[in-house]
Amino acid sequence: MRDIYKDEIITIPAGVTLSVKARVVKVTGPRGSLTKSFRHIGVEFQRPGKDKLKIIVWGGNRKHVACIRTVSSHIQNLITGVTKGFLYKMRYVYAHFPINVNITGDGKTVEIRNFLGEKVVRRITLLDGVSCEISTAQKDELILSGNDVENVSQSAASIQQSTLVKNKDIRKFLDGIYVSEKTNIEQAE
Repeated sequence: MRDIYKDEIITIPAGVTLSVKARVVKVTGPRGSLTKSFRHIGVEFQRPGKDKLKIIVWGGNRKHVACIRTVSSHIQNLITGVTKGFLYKMRYVYAHFPINVNITGDGKTVEIRNFLGEKVVRRITLLDGVSCEISTAQKDELILSGNDVENVSQSAASIQQSTLVKNKDIRKFLDGIYVSEKTNIEQAE
């Protein structure tokens, strides 16, 4: 069954400016600006007020109407990124061979050495806007931070995927680098 009209309204917080042109949304805040294109999704954007954005679908079936919430979530993530930022903490897990992690290229490349005692060096290049550092407060911890949640989470996933255990029982060989915490850079007081 088709819905004639469905919409959802997003409230834009103070200190954040949001502009829409040809279904390309640009959000600017205290931490910088992020842009995301929604040209591939058949939704309409309207500005009913200065601090409101309305997402509309006309004559949509069930899957098309579900796009409203998806677009809304993406825009909320952009707003969170330019106001608070995203921070992922990753922990090294090893049983026998300690994993050595070095950060090169001004925090843009992560080198993983001695994983399961292997001689091969794994190099992961982080995506744009993602910075990496080794934690000083916690042993064997890596901290990824940035404004774009998609780039931060994909960089964390690339690091985790690079340390997959092959040809062994993964219930026994739990070695790797795993995400231990997902939070924001600037915590709400």
